[in-house]
Amino acid sequence: MSSGTEHRDVVVVGSGHNALVAACYLARAGRRVEVLEAGDVIGGAVSTVERFPGVWADRGSSAHIMIRLTGIVEELALHECGLLYQDLDPWALAPVTGRDGQPTAIEFWRSLEATAESIERSCGPADAAAYRRFVSVWRPRNEAVFDLFSLAPTPAALLRTMGRLARLSGLGTPRMVREMLGTADAVLDAHFESEQLKTALAWLAAQSGPPSHNAGTADLLGWFSMLHSVSPGHPIGGSGMLTQALAERLRRLGGQVSTGDAVTAIDARSAEGVLVRTVSGRSLRADRAISGTHVWTTADLLADAHPRAARRLRRRPKAGNGLGMVLRVASTEPPRYVGDTAGNAHRAMTLLCDSREELRRGYADFLAGRRPRHPAVLAMTPSVDDDTLAPDGVHTTTLWTQWHPRELDGETWDDVADDEASKILDEVERWAPGFRESIIDVHVQSPADLERELGLRGANVMHLEMSLDQMFSLRPTVLDAYYRVRGVLGTYLTGASTHPGGGVFGASGRSAARAVLADQRGSLRGRIHQAARGKDSLRHR
Repeated sequence: MSSGTEHRDVVVVGSGHNALVAACYLARAGRRVEVLEAGDVIGGAVSTVERFPGVWADRGSSAHIMIRLTGIVEELALHECGLLYQDLDPWALAPVTGRDGQPTAIEFWRSLEATAESIERSCGPADAAAYRRFVSVWRPRNEAVFDLFSLAPTPAALLRTMGRLARLSGLGTPRMVREMLGTADAVLDAHFESEQLKTALAWLAAQSGPPSHNAGTADLLGWFSMLHSVSPGHPIGGSGMLTQALAERLRRLGGQVSTGDAVTAIDARSAEGVLVRTVSGRSLRADRAISGTHVWTTADLLADAHPRAARRLRRRPKAGNGLGMVLRVASTEPPRYVGDTAGNAHRAMTLLCDSREELRRGYADFLAGRRPRHPAVLAMTPSVDDDTLAPDGVHTTTLWTQWHPRELDGETWDDVADDEASKILDEVERWAPGFRESIIDVHVQSPADLERELGLRGANVMHLEMSLDQMFSLRPTVLDAYYRVRGVLGTYLTGASTHPGGGVFGASGRSAARAVLADQRGSLRGRIHQAARGKDSLRHR
């Protein structure tokens, strides 16, 4: 053993929010933990940087939804470490044409009754009543599903959840499975009359990637019923305040975060533990290593020492051909949307989309490798209520759009990114006349930019496609679905490449930490996994 080798109980590769969550839980359990980050900014896609002088903008995610339902923020007491959320309430808003032919807005509030009242004003009493029924059916179902999201997706956990769902639905397991695995469009058409309401909900449901006409999207729509229990939030100071608070909690627990030193290899062939090497020449020996990077990046790190596992992790998980792009806009005025007479859009996810047909055409363009002719937009302007993000008289707006292929047919993003950004701003201008005149500067994050800046291989912000064949115990592969890399002793996975997938969640990080601790305690499940992995490791060294 080299005299220059450093020793840790656990080394965590990458500083995304799941990686930091795992590190915190392990440090809280008394483990010596070090997080290694390749870049100078921690947090991965949950980070905030100064994009323009004095103007701070998120690099990736802005709305924090799932993590606020997990209890992680409370369990780690992140409020003590500087995390303060600003509730998005209403959490979504869609400018529409009212029943009287005048511009208005559908507002989705944490309060179910306030939401129903807004729907009644915009769409009529039948749809308001239908929305109440929709939430009464889908919220209990998603409470059950969310419990599964917080656990490893073992067969036993899946069966328990299916049984619970069948009892809740009163349909029996076969019919329940068919309904849960159906399309969001089928649910929308079964419940609602207003096409404008259906369009707003379909665009919300599409935020995970698959369009609302795809199989398996019913619950991508249904889970928004949970937002009538807990509102999404945006941290004061930007999305990155979550990962800053996690890093501070880790430091207070005795752990450390090292930046600017990329990991180059993970080698678990020695009985003395996992060896992690960095570009600066550091060698760290640990009982356990957790990779919080994209699964393809993990494959690259394992390639020399564990080629079979690396090939599996590289070939089987599908990232697809990107997902979307984003503009970070600095302006002297926030966008003022037609129909938003109360000015509530700035504390909501504002849904700018004409119709479900437009969404389908956009997805068809995506499949053909083309840019969408009329991109749907999800807009947020957090600076209206958070004056830490920009100086007086300046606002910052995030404009997220789908679907934009990473690899284009006959053109490259370096050539067309500015043209596409102008098209997106034209779409926003239709809904918020005069906004373009107020713009000071625009930072464009094309799919190619997202891949380069954030390490999002294939430019998919969810890491891997959120399709049925890559969810639950199939994410990232059936052999590596329980946060342990099959055939590589002491090496674990976390992040959006693992169950339950993308978004600001944190559940994967907590579950990965639980897997490490279970293996170290020698629990029955841990012994089973370790035995299987040990056989594979001996076979493939």
